[in-house]
Amino acid sequence: MTPHKIIKSKRRTLSLSINENAELIVRAPNRISNKQIENFIIEKSKWIDKKQSLVKSRINETNKNLNIHLYLGNNYPLLRESNKTKKIDFNGKEFITSIENQDKFNLSLKSWYKNKFKEIAIPRLDYFSDKYDLRVNQVRIKNQKTLWGSCSSRNNINLNYLLIMAPMMVIDYVIIHELVHTIHKNHSTNFWKSVESIMPDFDDARHWLKENGYKLRNL
Repeated sequence: MTPHKIIKSKRRTLSLSINENAELIVRAPNRISNKQIENFIIEKSKWIDKKQSLVKSRINETNKNLNIHLYLGNNYPLLRESNKTKKIDFNGKEFITSIENQDKFNLSLKSWYKNKFKEIAIPRLDYFSDKYDLRVNQVRIKNQKTLWGSCSSRNNINLNYLLIMAPMMVIDYVIIHELVHTIHKNHSTNFWKSVESIMPDFDDARHWLKENGYKLRNL
């Protein structure tokens, strides 16, 4: 039997998910028996094995690449130099840091990413907003756990700064996507036509994000 964690609630159906540590999570109704849960896990064993293998391979990839970091869609090596005055520097070819502790470095890198994303994303958002008359109330830059961007009913836009690791076309796509939500609050045909009118090749960016988005969340 695959090791698993069971979470029971008032829900009506059984569901399985694999978390970021490749652990199996079972969500089940309060009334269901452990035997029924075990049978369900056995029935879904092929799916579980496939998903766990995928997550484990991503974990291994992350562990191998502790000294490789994404920036605007490209991988750059990390060099540690104790005589550097800046916590993190980037010279166009590599990241350079004086921080030895990996956890402290990750925190500093997040801060560096956030600042760089602001420098790049805000002018791009202003450009598309002005050119296509898509009016925004407020813009917030944050690390959202499940979303790359969002637009509220009041036209407040949130952008995920981890997008700084993606190619420029992906950053533009997410910005345009959220800007179009200021006039279309759903994903209707008109919404996608508006996105396409601004960015005809937007589907390439969507595909990149679908295939590589997990890499941006490994920090």
